[in-house]
Amino acid sequence: MTEASAHGEPGDDCVLCPPLRFRFNGMANLPGETSVLAADADFLLMPDVAPLTDGHLLLVTRAHHQCAGAFGKRTWGRACRWRQRVAGLYGEAYGSDAFLLFEHGPATSQGGGACIDHAHWHFLPGTPGVRAVVEGSGLPGEPADRTALRSYFLAGRSYLLIEEAGTATVHPGDGVRSQFLRWAVTAAGTRRAWRWQESFGLPDSRERFLRTVRTLRRALPAAPPAGAAGDAQRADSHQ
Repeated sequence: MTEASAHGEPGDDCVLCPPLRFRFNGMANLPGETSVLAADADFLLMPDVAPLTDGHLLLVTRAHHQCAGAFGKRTWGRACRWRQRVAGLYGEAYGSDAFLLFEHGPATSQGGGACIDHAHWHFLPGTPGVRAVVEGSGLPGEPADRTALRSYFLAGRSYLLIEEAGTATVHPGDGVRSQFLRWAVTAAGTRRAWRWQESFGLPDSRERFLRTVRTLRRALPAAPPAGAAGDAQRADSHQ
């Protein structure tokens, strides 16, 4: 049985849908499909093409969904299990399973600070203090789960999803600046050009990408797969 879910219609220029999925990789002379670290029938886990830091990953849906607020129950559960796998990867690679999960949740085209209207979660190792920056910008949060995100989406409201230090919150996203995550990480203390266009394809950015692939690929055999036993209970507890 096919799960009920709200899909957006991909435009011909969606860079996270085939045939353009790895177009930016090619423009920066970076590996494309071969840089995918892991995948299943629904998701691809791969490095960001202009990583903010070592370990900056994207969890991207294979099918075109506008945001996680459009996920049905099955897809949401699988996404949450991937979240556990990323934590395991970071633990093996960097010695700590702490992470930031962030989503620009566009209910309208490029809403919520999104550059791409295709569902993807950003993961960064550590806890860079993004929630404090978001709340300090006058965007209070509430506990986040699939129901909360879907309520935003179905009401035509964009959102920001943040999980940091084990707590997930959803914040209003209408009207926030483009590339809000990148700005917020910089505001929290990363002294680096934050717009992806400012670092994309440059030597330091390319090396971070390649180092991320090398480091996390070595950690893969020790990290549990996304559907490992016990993950379902942790996925259900994702706030």
